[in-house]
Amino acid sequence: MTDSLSHLPIFFQDWWLEAVAPGAWHVATIEENGRVIASMPYIYRRHRHLSVMDMPRLTPYLGPWLAPLPGKYATRLSREHQLLNALIQQLPPFDFFSQRFHPRFTNWLPFYWRGFRQTTYYTYLIDDLTDLDQVWDAFRPNIKRAIRKAQKQVVVHTEGDVATFWRLNQMTFQRQGLQPSYSLEDLMRIDAACAAHHQRRIFFAEDAQGRIHAALYLVWDDHAAYYLMGGNDPALQASGAPSLLMWEAIQFAAGVTHVFDFEGSMIPGVERFFRSFGARQTPYFHLTKTTSLAFRVRQDLRAWWRMLHD
Repeated sequence: MTDSLSHLPIFFQDWWLEAVAPGAWHVATIEENGRVIASMPYIYRRHRHLSVMDMPRLTPYLGPWLAPLPGKYATRLSREHQLLNALIQQLPPFDFFSQRFHPRFTNWLPFYWRGFRQTTYYTYLIDDLTDLDQVWDAFRPNIKRAIRKAQKQVVVHTEGDVATFWRLNQMTFQRQGLQPSYSLEDLMRIDAACAAHHQRRIFFAEDAQGRIHAALYLVWDDHAAYYLMGGNDPALQASGAPSLLMWEAIQFAAGVTHVFDFEGSMIPGVERFFRSFGARQTPYFHLTKTTSLAFRVRQDLRAWWRMLHD
């Protein structure tokens, strides 16, 4: 990655993209005076004779990214429109497009003009980590109680391995009756890349009997730290360990970056948990576009099936 792109979020970096989608990622770029001023990474794959551009594994955000632009607001906005249109023109033909744009990207208007649809999602951010006392004061009382309770039962450390994390992570999916979209092999490849770039930390909560109550996986870049995933043992969830690990991750993040991103959730119970840490609700955009009649019919049939069987 060149110096001109070092400001990109971790999920836009070439090494991350190769780890999460080996050989399947591409980047639309615009250069000016030998400097990249706009880019848009994307995944391109074939699925049942259809071309699909969607999100890679364990990657919450993609979309366009623009370098800071000079001039008055109206001038900058006009230039943004030009650059975004040029990025869209570089995208290959596709039957279906689906990307979740980074919360810091707010101008999707050129995509609207090109026939893309948008659904607003929400993440939760602690957008100032400079005063941890103030961050703690913003927690709801139930979170503070859970943290204090866990501190009496477990010790937090970062000495566990990926396989141990995977075991806790799988317990969470199994409790919900779900299958993860990634394998242990995927996770190990991503973890190796993050570890090589010194941009990940795995937290474990362990009791005196050697039982791991919960685990949390954190990644970060120069702007923000992201709660990428976690897991806990259902038999030990009453200890409050997940809340303690989140607080430990927030404190660690304050030493390496500026913002803590809970990476959002539209699931009511998870949203309520994130909100309890005093984080600010922040919108981000999920853009889609279907150009294939066959793909559109398949989507409509799936929607009807879900409606009839709900």
